[in-house]
Amino acid sequence: MPYDPGTVDLTAFGEDFVADPYPYYAKLRERGPVHRAVVESGEMWLVVGYDEARAALADARLSKDWRILGDGQEEAGPVAANMLESDPPRHTRLRRLVAREFTPRRVEALRPRVQEITDGLLDAMLPAGSADLIEELAFPLPLTVICELLGVPALDREAFRGWTRAILGETGDIDQELAAGDAMSAYLSELIEDKRCGGPRDDLLSALIRTRDEDDDGLSGPELVSMAFLLLVAGHETTVNLIANGVLALLRHPAQLAALRADLTGLMPGAVEEMLRYDGPVERATYRITRAPYPIGDVVVPAGEIVAVVLAAAGRDPGRHPDADTFDIRRAPQGQLAFGHGIHFCLGAPLARMEGAIALTSLLTRAPGLALDAQAGPLGWRPNPLMRGLNRLPVVF
Repeated sequence: MPYDPGTVDLTAFGEDFVADPYPYYAKLRERGPVHRAVVESGEMWLVVGYDEARAALADARLSKDWRILGDGQEEAGPVAANMLESDPPRHTRLRRLVAREFTPRRVEALRPRVQEITDGLLDAMLPAGSADLIEELAFPLPLTVICELLGVPALDREAFRGWTRAILGETGDIDQELAAGDAMSAYLSELIEDKRCGGPRDDLLSALIRTRDEDDDGLSGPELVSMAFLLLVAGHETTVNLIANGVLALLRHPAQLAALRADLTGLMPGAVEEMLRYDGPVERATYRITRAPYPIGDVVVPAGEIVAVVLAAAGRDPGRHPDADTFDIRRAPQGQLAFGHGIHFCLGAPLARMEGAIALTSLLTRAPGLALDAQAGPLGWRPNPLMRGLNRLPVVF
């Protein structure tokens, strides 16, 4: 893309922007709902206003399919054949097939197991008196749940951490990113083949292998690999950040924490929604591409350009959320966009909400003295262009 002198270079703010992007997004929002910007992954248009973000997330004029750029690549890595990187009618077909198996009933049936895993992790963590909450709870809980749901063997789970973080761009090394994508694709292909040949099983991936719709249509091999990749990454990365970011917000707002402790059952659902709005797990939605010149506010974004809807900025838009920079677990529901909007709304949102509520309720119940470890040094935020999450969350009980 040619460089525009009016482009905002967010990379110039370095670690300050990574640690707390909200003041920078606020300044952009004051100037308008959309801006051309330089970010760590290149130049693109950032949508920072709530109304414009919500509209863009549901607008068919913005494509999720990278192939419309005409670069000659039919597919581009393990993500490319799944519903997140597809437009209708392909997206409609893929989502219908997955939704046949990833049902509310299957998710709700996980509740006792989510509680059991949470209890086991807390049993191991609490006697020590201190812990990195990400390592001991926020990471292993959702990863264990999604791996058990899909039927991924326990011994293979830790490898996913390195692969997903490389694929999500955190290493800054394109060779590592490509190698991780190849490794994950090879692993999932082998796992799927094993499930095909191993007889009927009750996990979600086996169900996706077997599923057919009324026209006897099913998922192809590449589609199964990409769908498994999407479910694994989305099924644990976002919930890690929901739990950790939520605990951090509570610890930094002791009055809110005290109110929540006093009424965990009544206030927890609203508290989870406020955590998603205030400092949610996804900073920017996955990228969209303009099919034709696309008007946003007073700006017309040219055709063939990348648009990133900044969910973090939309969540702090005072035009939608009064006192938007205030963390308030009693806030009336205002339609936060943490799980997206429109046809690409997160299929796993009910599971993430369930895991977050169970983890937080159990932690606050069993660790009444929970506090940040003042001796542990800076927390550090992950350099991820899409996700918003901590490197570590040292706490004491």
